[in-house]
Amino acid sequence: MAKYRGGGMPNMNNMMKQVQKMQKQMEETQKKLEESEVTATAGGGAIEVVVNGKKEVKSVTIDPDILDPEEVEMLQDLIMVAVNDAISQVTKQSEDEMGKITGGMNIPGIL
Repeated sequence: MAKYRGGGMPNMNNMMKQVQKMQKQMEETQKKLEESEVTATAGGGAIEVVVNGKKEVKSVTIDPDILDPEEVEMLQDLIMVAVNDAISQVTKQSEDEMGKITGGMNIPGIL
């Protein structure tokens, strides 16, 4: 019959402390990410889009020199490219920062 040595509980307490520390770091990092902004451009800088860490478009800037009524469709495409690029950058930034905390573990609901 094996004897219980009571060694399991300190390990559980240590693990809980580590989880709490990781949770605090994740909350701080999430707040920092939400306050960050990413700028993306398209058309050689003719279109500039700024997206925050919450993936909200904060501004769209269009160089007036590219405005031509004949090329509205091209302008729409450039805006779409810049917005998608900015959102992609924010997503990657979030994954990178959270990955530093979680050690690459995929924890549902983190991003």
